[in-house]
Amino acid sequence: MKLENTYVVILAGGIGSRFWPLSRENKPKQFLDILGTGKSLIQACYERYLKVVDPDHIYIIANGKYVPLIKEHLPEIKDEQILAEPFGKNTAPCVAYAAHKISDLNQDANMIVAPSDHLIINDENFFGQVKKAIDFCSDNDVLVTLGIKPHRPDTGYGYIQFIQEEVEEGINKVKTFTEKPPLEMAEKFLESGDFLWNSGMFIWSVNSVRKALEEHLTEMDLIFKEGNGAYNTSIESEHIEHIYSRIAGISIDNGLLEKADNVYVLPSDFGWSDLGTWRSVADNLESDDENKVIKAKVKSLNSSNNLVVSETEKLVVIKDVKDLYIIDTEDALLICPNDQEQEIKKIATSIKKEFNDKYS
Repeated sequence: MKLENTYVVILAGGIGSRFWPLSRENKPKQFLDILGTGKSLIQACYERYLKVVDPDHIYIIANGKYVPLIKEHLPEIKDEQILAEPFGKNTAPCVAYAAHKISDLNQDANMIVAPSDHLIINDENFFGQVKKAIDFCSDNDVLVTLGIKPHRPDTGYGYIQFIQEEVEEGINKVKTFTEKPPLEMAEKFLESGDFLWNSGMFIWSVNSVRKALEEHLTEMDLIFKEGNGAYNTSIESEHIEHIYSRIAGISIDNGLLEKADNVYVLPSDFGWSDLGTWRSVADNLESDDENKVIKAKVKSLNSSNNLVVSETEKLVVIKDVKDLYIIDTEDALLICPNDQEQEIKKIATSIKKEFNDKYS
């Protein structure tokens, strides 16, 4: 299935500090083979979208310091398909930059915006939802997100509440967005049946998203418009440097989707995970043993429900332990109870301050 007139924008920013010490600032999780499949997450993402659009219609946006890594992992990507940000400003500027650049090439284009570090197991179901969303966006002035049907009250995801009555088959109007809720609220969301996990995948026409940017992020949009005439030329990066020095950082959810009244969602189920924590990685690993292992030589003695990850050749022996994350790299070792996974980001931040970026 190839979609004509459609472009994919892969968001490859972020440090992935919840995966410290494996994920570091100089090689964040999207450039890691975090599931032990033989492919980095960004490679798997790129290959997925090759089935949807032409190779020339796939763009990668990330901090400029990651351009060498992008070229290493995706050598077929052309320089003009890499949108290098001078520094991170969250996702709204990513979308604005890509929308202006693509619109300069094709004013009638559709856009798929997708994180580079998510897992999708059922490609067939996923492609069907994407096609449905593209068709809907082509005929209507709408902003569409793919919402995931929740199967547990997870506090690590944002939630989308939708109006039960469908506007078209499989498409509902969005009522509210809620950022990562406390457990009690997440349980109520699950019970209600009208909440979905926010996948962070968005689909719209460049016309619709530019219209929304103009209305809801007016100042940012005006600054990006100052680059008109420079997009897709040799002076684009110079203009982007100037633009990014003047815009505020904000997420596309907060800056646009929570304000617009033409936001719709497709309730979906295609084996999705944002791979945001070690728990989500462990949940997606198959294991015949009592422990789950990625790239490690492990001798387990009366130990269970541990995740062991290693970048080294050393033998890892575990005895009489359970419910641990054991993450071993050349210069750092993390041992953490698996019910404290949300603390890992705080640990990484503390280590960065204490050791002057040595382990970050």
